[in-house]
Amino acid sequence: MKRLIAWVAGAAGGLAAYRAVKVRRPGPRPAPAPGADARAEELKARLQEAREAVDEPPADGADPLDAAPLDPGARRAQVHEQGRAALDEMRGEQRP
Repeated sequence: MKRLIAWVAGAAGGLAAYRAVKVRRPGPRPAPAPGADARAEELKARLQEAREAVDEPPADGADPLDAAPLDPGARRAQVHEQGRAALDEMRGEQRP
């Protein structure tokens, strides 16, 4: 019985030592390719253009906030009505 316990303990210790040696630690990261900086700068420029386009007001002069009601209850009722209309359309029913 003592031999079995010693053998299991030795195997567990050996396995732990093997795993400790086997685990590779991450080394230094390789330097980025020379062309990567140009692509990054191009992407940054495109993102900046997209942000500026979002910040600009609409061309037709309409304020997008004026089109939607600001009251959450009214907005909820509008969305539910649109959903019911879509459901009726799918079923082929006409709403009064």
